[in-house]
Order: sequence, then structure tokens, then C-alpha cells
Amino acid sequence: MRSRLSLIIVLVLLPLSFLQAQKEGKKTEISGIVVDAGDNPIANAIVMIDGKNTSVVTDASGKYRIKVKSSASRIGIFTFNNGIKEEAIGGRNEINFKFGTSTGINSPVQDNEPRPGEEGINTGYSYIKKKNLTTDVSKIDGTKSKYGSYKSVYEMIEREVSGVKIIGNDIVLRDSKDFFGSVPALLVVDGTYVDDLSSIQPATVESIEVLKGASASMYGSRGYGGVIILKTKLKN
Repeated sequence: MRSRLSLIIVLVLLPLSFLQAQKEGKKTEISGIVVDAGDNPIANAIVMIDGKNTSVVTDASGKYRIKVKSSASRIGIFTFNNGIKEEAIGGRNEINFKFGTSTGINSPVQDNEPRPGEEGINTGYSYIKKKNLTTDVSKIDGTKSKYGSYKSVYEMIEREVSGVKIIGNDIVLRDSKDFFGSVPALLVVDGTYVDDLSSIQPATVESIEVLKGASASMYGSRGYGGVIILKTKLKN
């Protein structure tokens, strides 16, 4: 009798637990558009959920669409030039982002005339005083005349940054590897992903920032081999 009662209880509770698991695994779709302060669409911005990068980026019109778990609480947008903005999901299915406004996480701001030892390092999220920097970041000031004599940007980086290997058009930092071989650094020029730096003349470089290890982790799996952030004088 007792075993029969236990069986009945199990049969009653089983559908309830199944429905609860199904509810927890259910995903909802969120879409929106990302623009700058002038209402211009921002392309290739990375969508983040609860502080973690996803593989979803905005298209040429600044639009994104992503499916998230019902347990997700915050959605964020990361851009190379503007930093991060985050919003609480709060059951919404459409969430738009506008950079250059006071809401969300502040955009990167750099001192116009930094004092010696207080030069800014762009980590992708914000500018950090170099003297207070604890992560592994190297910076090349391309405005110095000596860099104009280099034959290529690859030569600049290889000579000025320790632990660098140049393999074809790839830059490998600290001999980064996975099961398939060397993992090249992610290349970002004026906020845009590129495949190589061969078309850039050293004389046009304003700055190069090399992020290794933990400092590159903010880019998620894309930054596994490190990140090279290059800014040209042509951008200004």
C-alpha cells in the first residue's frame, strides 16, 4: 500500500518538474538598434548577456537580434570606440541603445593633456592611467618620429613589444596556442576588425595598444590570442 502511494506521488510530481524544467529552459527573443549620439547606426557592436560576450553583433544598420534564457537579467552592448552600455531586461523584447548619453556605463574618456606617467591605456572598456595599470598591456606611441623609419607595422610591433612572433600576416603573442596550433591576436583598426595590417603605413599610425592575457579576456573567445588595437591618424 505504501509503495503504491509513493508511486502515485511520483507520477503526480513528475509532470510538474518537467514543466518547471521546460519553463527554465525556454528562451525569449530580444531585438533592438544601437546608435551613437548623432543617431547614426553602430555596426559590429558586440551583444553581451549578464556581463558575458556572445557571438551576436549588430549589422550595418545597427540592429541586433538574440535569444536569451528566461533567467537572463541584463543585456549590454560593447563597442570599441564607445565602451559599454547595459540595461535591465525586465521582460522587454525590444531594447534600444544610444551611446553618448548619460545612461548606462560611461564611455571611455581620455585626458587631453595627460601628465607624465598618467598616459591613458585603452583597454576596450575604458582608459586607465598607465601608472595604475596592473594588467598586461603594451602601448606604442606612433606619433614619435622614430617609428616612421620602420618598414611595416609588423616590424614596429615585433621590435617594440616583447614576446611577439610574426607568422605571415598573423601576430602571435606569448606563443599562444590551442589544439590546432598558434592562435593569432585579434586585430582591430580604428574600431573595425581586420585580417591583417600590411596595408597600413607606419607613418599613419597614431597608437598601437597590445592586450595580453587577462587584459584581453574582455573580448571573450575572440581575444584568446590577445588583441592588437591600432588607431590611425587618418581616423581624426
